[in-house]
Amino acid sequence: MVSKLWLILPCVLLWACQPNQPNQPNQHAWHSAQGAVVKKGVPLVFPKDHGPHVEQGIEWWYVTANLQSESGESFGVQWTLFRALLPSKINSPWWDNNLYFAHFAVQHKQQHKAYERFARAQQAQISSVPFSAKIDDWHLSSVGEDFLPLRLQAVYEGEGVDLSLSNSPITLHGEQGYSQKTQSGHASYYFSYPFLDVNGSVTFAGKTYKVTGNAWYDREWSASLIDKQQLGWDWFSLVSDTPNKQGLMLFCIRGKAQNYEYCSGTHIAKDGQTSAIPKAHISLSVLEHIKLDGSQYPSKWQVTLKGHKPIVIETVTKDARNKLIFPYWEGRVTATGGFEGKGYAELTGY
Repeated sequence: MVSKLWLILPCVLLWACQPNQPNQPNQHAWHSAQGAVVKKGVPLVFPKDHGPHVEQGIEWWYVTANLQSESGESFGVQWTLFRALLPSKINSPWWDNNLYFAHFAVQHKQQHKAYERFARAQQAQISSVPFSAKIDDWHLSSVGEDFLPLRLQAVYEGEGVDLSLSNSPITLHGEQGYSQKTQSGHASYYFSYPFLDVNGSVTFAGKTYKVTGNAWYDREWSASLIDKQQLGWDWFSLVSDTPNKQGLMLFCIRGKAQNYEYCSGTHIAKDGQTSAIPKAHISLSVLEHIKLDGSQYPSKWQVTLKGHKPIVIETVTKDARNKLIFPYWEGRVTATGGFEGKGYAELTGY
């Protein structure tokens, strides 16, 4: 049965992640509503909510990091474990109606390398206490019974990370973790650890570097994130360069004309306390684009938040596409003007 399941999984993947047609970005997985719709007013409960939420159809455990080596070189790291509900009539201990897949990417200067793995039930393991999210030897796991510190390990050929993540408050986005995504009411449960101190090593092109820096950990789960007529989103996570860390999260959905239809955001204080930024107070515009294989991607934006000076966000590694079964752009950014710092951007649907 195990070998037969591996023959079935590619067909499941084709259903969940249909190949893009020219100028028709693939967002099938984010449009398809599966599982229970999230509801406002439901409190997040820890440590339970560090684990899986099989009643919702889309879920991820997400780390992005800006790192510096002892020699002064800079690196970006992304590691994500996804869970997607795919109901079927398969009867096997190896299939639990969920597809699990992990992405691992490292970037240095203008080089970006991304890898992926897929897993069935039992091969992917997710637990809340002690926390662990892993596929094979790729894992993000608590070191002890408490959630923090975490250890992140992933290796693929000449690239790898072995990082310790610690010392961040928890942040609840939106209304105590209920985060509205679209005007029509699509929403997720969403929390982060935005100010994680990082120590460890990065291996890039076969060479290993000792590194330190900041990581941002995102947890999100939902039944569906966007409307069928919407193409994708621009997401930003920013952390200030000052010792008294401040954070800023912005999430903007784009319509069929690639215009920004709905934005939300979060101001984050050093202690993790938040101030939600409503749609009416956010203005996002693209200042520069870059053409990659015939598609236009933003490479520089201006953000205006009510009562604040304009912020300019610019990509570091210009081609940071994860050229995987589900393709998207994920890479480092810098912020200047009304917010000075570093972070990450995720661009889907281009």
